[in-house]
Amino acid sequence: MTEAPSISEEVVSELLAWGGPRLRDLPWRRTRDPWGVLVSEVMAQQTQVARIIPRWEAFMERFPTPESLAEAPLADLLRLWQGLGYPRRARALHEAARRIRDSGRFPSTVEQLMDLPGVGPYTARAVAAFAFDLDVGVLDTNVGRLLARLAGERLRPAAAQTMADDLVPKGDAWIWNQVVMDFGATVCTARTPRCDGCPVNKQCAWAGSTERADPAQGSAGVSGKQARFAGSDRQARGRLLAALVDGPILAVAVAVVMDRDSVVADRLLADLVAEGLCRRVDDEIVLG
Repeated sequence: MTEAPSISEEVVSELLAWGGPRLRDLPWRRTRDPWGVLVSEVMAQQTQVARIIPRWEAFMERFPTPESLAEAPLADLLRLWQGLGYPRRARALHEAARRIRDSGRFPSTVEQLMDLPGVGPYTARAVAAFAFDLDVGVLDTNVGRLLARLAGERLRPAAAQTMADDLVPKGDAWIWNQVVMDFGATVCTARTPRCDGCPVNKQCAWAGSTERADPAQGSAGVSGKQARFAGSDRQARGRLLAALVDGPILAVAVAVVMDRDSVVADRLLADLVAEGLCRRVDDEIVLG
């Protein structure tokens, strides 16, 4: 078992007292529907919360249940997903909806949730805590940074997860995880933490350090540095998928749409076809 630093119960009490009245009003926080929670977590991966609010609402209106998405063509989902990036997430969500439909039930444990396509440890724990109120810690970048600062040391992923799990007050997983995620996002931020107004600064090893070397940089292991988007293959793939939303594209025009030479364009198109995100119909390319 991974040894994790201990945090006093006083820290938990202080953070809950701070966060209860200050929770951000996010639409997916008004539901315990596991489908709505899952969709919000998949959308939020590598995407700012403010951007996904209207998209989540539109998605839930169009696909209010896993069955409604499972019955729809992937192309319908890809059109709705435009602008959110990482279309593989959309494809995995479509596959997960079909898996849920076919099983006749929504998985309700971390282990069962991780069996769904595209669902890793973080997303599984988020759904378990926010839909089923299971006593598990949800460890995102903000929470990992907060824990490392409180402990005053770098945390390996396993130690950070153990620490996150140990801190969850029994029966209060929903509110606790929401609070620490908001706290990390708005107070214990990466660049300009608001230490003067922090309710737990007296118990924080990092705030009390004279050097203030950030122990959280790369420490919590919950996310890596995102690769540059401009000029990347992701950007080229995105250009084609965005164009396909408006209708079929001639295969001979793919390189122009992607703004890549024909060799690179052919490789990227082959990957998109293999992933099921688009397909070739005669001499045209259409959405999956």
